Amino acid sequence: MDQIIIHGGRRLKGEVRTSGAKNAALPILASTILGGGECVLSNMPSVVDVLTMGKLLRMLGIAVAQEGEHTVVDAQIIASTEAPYDLVRTMRASVLVLGPLVARMGEAKVSLPGGCAIGSRPVNFHLAGLEKMGATVEIEHGYIKATARRLRGSRIYFDTPSVTGTENLMMAAVLAEGTTVLENAAKEPEISDLAAFLVKRGARIAGAGTDMITIEGVTELHGADHDVIPDRIEAGTYLVAGAITGGEISVKRCRPEHMEPLLVKLRESGVELAEEGDRVHLKVTGRLKGTNVRTSPHPGFPTDMQAQFVALMAVAEGTSVVTETIFESRFMHVEELRRMGAEIRVEGNRVVITGREGLTGAPVMASDLRASAGLIVAGLAAEGITEVSRVYHLDRGYERLEDKLKALGASIERRKGK
Repeated sequence: MDQIIIHGGRRLKGEVRTSGAKNAALPILASTILGGGECVLSNMPSVVDVLTMGKLLRMLGIAVAQEGEHTVVDAQIIASTEAPYDLVRTMRASVLVLGPLVARMGEAKVSLPGGCAIGSRPVNFHLAGLEKMGATVEIEHGYIKATARRLRGSRIYFDTPSVTGTENLMMAAVLAEGTTVLENAAKEPEISDLAAFLVKRGARIAGAGTDMITIEGVTELHGADHDVIPDRIEAGTYLVAGAITGGEISVKRCRPEHMEPLLVKLRESGVELAEEGDRVHLKVTGRLKGTNVRTSPHPGFPTDMQAQFVALMAVAEGTSVVTETIFESRFMHVEELRRMGAEIRVEGNRVVITGREGLTGAPVMASDLRASAGLIVAGLAAEGITEVSRVYHLDRGYERLEDKLKALGASIERRKGK
């Protein structure tokens, strides 16, 4: 099993380019199921989850090819409507093929999803929404089975905003008969990017990025070209890495407007930031000070930046409180940070952090994708050597993270496992 080895204490300096957003690429790939016609997708990140979604599409009989820097998909032919356990168990986003398959093919058999161990993330929103649109849904032997002659438009209310639920039902509604309204919908930028791609293909969608999305069903979609938005979580991870090392870096090809909650909190902690088009410049001139954070759905502070920010606050002056409102089991990185000398205590759904002047390197183990990034960020600032194990989580969502950090001056390398 691979490890990431970090010799900490080096100040990061230079510029780094953000890759495409994994959480936009996955639903966009799933949405190609909705119709034939060549789709040329640019800025697709080369990460395990995206490669897995490509494998799943091929298993369904869809043509997926890499041509230079572009991913070319044509779903003219769909030979299967089953997403098997062997693929779905490794990636929760595989459930995103459910809505498109039912909408276009009238049936789907999708294994209940797996993914990171960060708490319960039920698919009940997806299933209840499809039933409201006229589908018959059953769960049998670990599989979701859904059938419908043709989905019907409906008014669907989310008790809690759900990103994948919003995406799945928005895709399903594109080919449904009549109008669908999604109320209390999730507002993440990745949802807006999916909607923009679908509109290019002939869908009729209004309100994406707000809490009410209206979809007027059409009978078919055509091909289109699309450039996936930059990954706001990857860009934020580089900014936190720069901050924790007292560095001076520029993150290019990002969308500062998508990262506003993080930028606000970084400024509160004493980081100097300047936004210039698709770049954010960061500079740290002294010790940072603690600040409180509460995760919440977009446009709030993203839960996917919580682990990285906890690592940053571990070396900030004073006491910080980080409250997690999205997932109930997303503090598993705290015990590992304690191994590095961090002074953190868990109180229910929040952690209280007493900042220390430094951390020390130690062998640590990642529990999920963002915990991996948080431990690497901590290792960059720690004295001595940090060995991060189980980094297969990291490869699900970050493209060449160690190479990009090395280009900024970090002493970091991957040790291949046997």
